[in-house]
Amino acid sequence: MRSGLETRDELKVITLFHLIGLALEIFKVHMGSWSYPEDGYSKIFGVPLYSGFMYASVASYLCQAWRRLRVELLKWPPFLVVVPLAAAIYLNFFTHHFWIDVRWWLSALVIIVFWQSWVTYEVNGTRYRMPLALSFVLIGFFIWVAENIATFFGAWEYPYQTEAWSLVHLGKVSSWLLLVIVSFLIVATLKQVKEKIPQDRD
Repeated sequence: MRSGLETRDELKVITLFHLIGLALEIFKVHMGSWSYPEDGYSKIFGVPLYSGFMYASVASYLCQAWRRLRVELLKWPPFLVVVPLAAAIYLNFFTHHFWIDVRWWLSALVIIVFWQSWVTYEVNGTRYRMPLALSFVLIGFFIWVAENIATFFGAWEYPYQTEAWSLVHLGKVSSWLLLVIVSFLIVATLKQVKEKIPQDRD
């Protein structure tokens, strides 16, 4: 785009994540999982529009890291495994309110599916690699740290933070971990699909 920060394709991915995140936020606020107590002019069903940008920022980070760090994936699972897994993880954020919460089963399935997968990246001309599952955990943890900062300053609050602020439950790391996995799977799948599409020639 004009700023040079994101390409047109990356902007499409970021917009998609904004919509996915906003839909999740509206549902979660309706179910009482958390709330946005402050008044605002840009709220939809009690959810400020900026909440979608929080999810979009994760997509932006993944897209930027992919391009700037020259990310490559080794032993990536088949498309027909990745897509249903990502869909199941996302749907569980909704269905666990009415059915059993299968996040730990999904987490175990992620470990099995990506056990042999690695991510390689380049920093200052040197290539490094780490287990893909470890990268999920690290990103999820730092998002949890950022969430603590956001709730401390009142961006949103959980029911147990209404009277006084306290640390976000460590168990939320698992939620962010799964959300990061969904984000990564979507970005990685779209990247691979694009690579298989013949580019127009002049």
